[in-house]
Amino acid sequence: MNKEHFWMLIEKAREHVPDTRDGSNVADCASALLARRSVQEITAAQQTLWDLMAESYQNRLWAAAYVVNGGCSDDGFDYFRGWLIAQGRTTFERALAAPDTLAELPHVRATAAEGTDLDCEDMLSIVWNAHRKAAGQELPADAFTIRYPDLDPAWDFNFDDREEMARRLPALTALYAY
Repeated sequence: MNKEHFWMLIEKAREHVPDTRDGSNVADCASALLARRSVQEITAAQQTLWDLMAESYQNRLWAAAYVVNGGCSDDGFDYFRGWLIAQGRTTFERALAAPDTLAELPHVRATAAEGTDLDCEDMLSIVWNAHRKAAGQELPADAFTIRYPDLDPAWDFNFDDREEMARRLPALTALYAY
């Protein structure tokens, strides 16, 4: 499954879920839709998912996750990116290009007011679940590789530096009263 087909799967899942704000609902639906495909296609989707995880491994996005979720561990950043994938291609690509634009999303604005985190660990296992359902066995261990890029040294600063975060992510820091 190539990236284009993967994003079509996510969009189709989003169409079937009444409340797309909950990434877990999108993940469950995407996994169910994926399980209807051939085992080869399901297996290929795992590489595509991890390619998106690698593509989104950016410390400026990590900084945004740090603001939005009130801190962000390594695992927390994975789960945040899972949530971001569940939001669909347009939101994903826009956030990668300019993370501060997340502040414009109604769901992000609502979670800021509620004080809830934006994360979706379930998105990271959609292929595993689909493969188990379709093939009756675990996804092969060698189904994917992941190579995270080096982080941008220009964003290598202490994310607790409120002044620097406000300078770099003004809309998010204002929204989250960071």
